[in-house]
Formats: sequence, structure tokens, C-alpha cells
Amino acid sequence: MDKRSLRAVGWARSLPLNSQVKTARDWARSHLDELGWTESAPDTADDVLLVVSELVTNAQIHAHSSSQLVMSWDSECLHIAVHDTSPELPSPRQPDTLQQGGRGILLMNALAESWEARPCPHGKTVIACFRPPSPVDAGPRAER
Repeated sequence: MDKRSLRAVGWARSLPLNSQVKTARDWARSHLDELGWTESAPDTADDVLLVVSELVTNAQIHAHSSSQLVMSWDSECLHIAVHDTSPELPSPRQPDTLQQGGRGILLMNALAESWEARPCPHGKTVIACFRPPSPVDAGPRAER
């Protein structure tokens, strides 16, 4: 039996339907700062914030739902999970150059190391994994 334990750091935030996406981005940025990513991996931190914006916007626009945003760092992957109340899983759409939207899956494929959508009893959760290009300490700065 493997007796190693997994050390993880995580945060969660509920976002009512009427909240601004900027609220989610600012909240996520504060935790990226805490992990040191905004200094040590600024491009990856920007990618995380763009995906947070996309997922929370999708919860509001497509699911007409509040959302729960969870970030967890397990020293290998920063998991970004957004849950909403729509059971409809994301599906590719052909983007129209004259219309907003239709680029979310392309964005996730380009920016995240991996991502998946899971059906849940009360909606769905979309989870994206990000790995910084250089080693990042596995805990918040306060623990260093």
C-alpha cells in the first residue's frame, strides 16, 4: 500500500448569477499571487485567468446559472473547476468571425494542459488543469 499523502491547497468561491466575471478573475488572481504564479509563471497565470473568465461567463450566459469556482493546487497541477446547474456539456461550435462566442473549447484546448466536463446530479462541472513551465513551490507563500 502506498503511504504517501497528497498535499494540496485549495479555495472555493460561489458566484451568484448577477456577479461580474471580473469578481471571479480578481479572486483567482489573488490566489495565483499567493501561489507565486503571477511572478514565476506570468503567462500561465494569464492563461488561468482567461479560462476562469470563459468558464464563469459560460455559466452565466449559457446555463443562466450561478456558479461555484474551485481552485486546487496539488504541486503538479492547478485544477480550475467551475460548476453550474445546466446538465448540457460543452460541445464544439463553429465560430463565426462576426459573432462573439463559439471559441470556448478552442480556447481551453489551446491554454489548458488538459480539461474535461463531467455531468453532476445538479448540473455539470468543467475542470481544467494548468502546469507552470517552471517549478513552483507547492504551497502558498505564507508557508514558505
